[in-house]
Formats: sequence, C-alpha cells, structure tokens
Amino acid sequence: MQKKTVKKRAVAKVPEKRVYESPARQRQADETRARIAAAARRLLEKNGYAGMTIPAVARAAGVAVPTVYAAFGSKKGIVSELLDAARFGEAYQSLLGEARKVTDPMELMRFPPRFARQIYEAEMPVENLLRGAGMVAPELAAVEDERNCQRYDSQLMVIDALEKAKLLKAGLTRERARAILWSLTSRELFRMLVRERGWSGDEYQAWLEDAIRRELVGE
Repeated sequence: MQKKTVKKRAVAKVPEKRVYESPARQRQADETRARIAAAARRLLEKNGYAGMTIPAVARAAGVAVPTVYAAFGSKKGIVSELLDAARFGEAYQSLLGEARKVTDPMELMRFPPRFARQIYEAEMPVENLLRGAGMVAPELAAVEDERNCQRYDSQLMVIDALEKAKLLKAGLTRERARAILWSLTSRELFRMLVRERGWSGDEYQAWLEDAIRRELVGE
C-alpha cells in the first residue's frame, strides 16, 4: 500500500505594519505640549498649585482634558515638565556639549560642580513658585527623587574615568566614590549653603570642586 504524500500549502506572510509618524504630526504634538506647559505655568502664578487643576490647564491651553493626560499623565507630570524646562535649557545643553569633549579625568571631575550649580540656580524661580503656591512637600519630593536617580546614573562616567586612570584615592571603592560624588552634589547641600547660609554661586562651586577632588583623589 502506497503512502500518500501530503503537500503542505504555503502560507503567505503578512507584512508587519510600520508605525509612521510624520514630522508635521510630531511638531504639532510638541507645540501642543509646550502650550499646555505654558498655560500651567500661568495658572500656577495666578491661582497657585491648588488652582492648577487638569481641567483648568486644559481650558487655559485650549485643549481637551484627555489631551493633557495624554501629554503629561498627571499633575505631577506637569510639575516635572516645568522644572525640567528651567533646569535643562540652553545653558545646560551648552555645558553638556562642553563636557562631552573632555577626555582628561581630572578635568572631567570639575564638571559635576558646574552642572549642580547650573541646575539648582536655574530651577530656583520655579521651585520657589511651587513652594510659595502651596505645593505639598511630599509631591515635590517625589519629583525631585526622580531627578536624583538620574543624577546618580549620569555621574557614573566620572567615576569610571577616574577608576580607569587609577586616580581614585587609595582604599576608595568604585561604589563608595560614586555615593560620595552623588551626596556632595545633592540639592539639599546646595540649599543649605546657598539659600540658607547665603553663599554665592561662585563660592559654592569653588568649595564643591575642592571637596570632590579631596574626597575622590586626595590632595
């Protein structure tokens, strides 16, 4: 008895759909996001944090409430946007471009104090507005915690460069050096020295450069 040969039918492959976003659509989304953020800033100045509700922001920006949620997710997301716009503007981008060109570890070590000063001074007007408008401290702290984690990650390149060049102080582990750098460049230390003790930005930056060099590589 002969076995019948069963021919398999070829199954045509369905081409995957490609997600395409036109530059015009992306530009429109960016403009909408900027308009919402600007409206939120005006409401914050006029009505305080409590008055900066999502519906109020939507009305002021001339968009639907779901559009605000789609762009920022929450009120905390809007606050993050306002702070980031102040922190990471042209001056920050210029400093970042300068840092990316540096290869010498000792020279690279001078940038964390410059970044700390630039960010903390730039955010002061918005932060003062938020605190003065009655934003609850835990909510603001949640926003700041997110950026603290980012700062911890971004500073790793400095530690790696010092370790590779064998410049870390004797007995100082990579993780301990990373924790020290992160702590010294904290927002809390800036507040204590500059806002509470009245140090100038120049004094803060000069002291921080010395402290980082002393703690990471020694005199």
